[in-house]
Amino acid sequence: MVTAAPPSRTRSILLWVAAALLMLASLTYQRKTGPTYPLRGTAVVAGKDVTYSLVRSQETIREARVALPYAGAPGTLVWRHFPTQEAWIRQPMVQETKDGKAELAGYLPIQPPAGKVEYTVEVGAGAELVRIPKVDPIVLRFKGPVPLTVLLPHVFMMFMAVMLGLRTAMGCIFGKTVPRRHLWVTLAFMTVGGLILGPMVQKYAFGAYWTGWPFGYDLTDNKTLLMWLAWVVAALAAGPREHPREDWSRVGVALATVAMIVVYVIPHSLRGSQLDYSKVKAGGAAHEAITTGR
Repeated sequence: MVTAAPPSRTRSILLWVAAALLMLASLTYQRKTGPTYPLRGTAVVAGKDVTYSLVRSQETIREARVALPYAGAPGTLVWRHFPTQEAWIRQPMVQETKDGKAELAGYLPIQPPAGKVEYTVEVGAGAELVRIPKVDPIVLRFKGPVPLTVLLPHVFMMFMAVMLGLRTAMGCIFGKTVPRRHLWVTLAFMTVGGLILGPMVQKYAFGAYWTGWPFGYDLTDNKTLLMWLAWVVAALAAGPREHPREDWSRVGVALATVAMIVVYVIPHSLRGSQLDYSKVKAGGAAHEAITTGR
């Protein structure tokens, strides 16, 4: 005779599944909204539908390859440093074969870490000229390479912190007490992933460990700090074990969860490090000309 799983165990499994699905939804949202992920879309070139994916982030170890499927028409890569009022540079694109597919490709020169360029692709000529994208140019930012031994644990721990945080909130809603073990593990993952590994990623990519408050206005750093502080308050309010003021513990977790959701709704890497080309042209060192919050 098969015995059904206890309701509490079944509920726990369902809550973990729900938390994992919400975490994956958060990951998908970040990839689609962040300003450093490829810009995807479709354009009609020479009477053909062309689906493109144009790069918006590049490591400083190589030029940025801008490519789209070849549709039988010539192309021009138009770019300049960002944000500047420099004259636009026009580079003819060439036909290349990659993974067995014909592409129209152009290359943007390597920039220092946090250096940005804005660019568009013009395909065709005369009345059949197509500009991609149609309106605003694409902004691409260069960054220093980050070792996978640092980057992967950082990403893993931040998304585990989201899943554990959501599971903690669900435990408060559907359980009788605050799941303190989940709460403290959430804070641990957030501390290591956000406040230890996060600055290490920032150092490799842009040359500084911390560019948020009180040293700068980097939105990602400030979001991480806000989220971490909210969970510190929640953990301190809950304490290590159940107590008579359990409602206040629930409120703390609720506020921390809201803070986490707000942080992850804001696109990643928004208003981050940016090279001030005017300072570089005036003779300043590139690593000293990086600003934040733009």
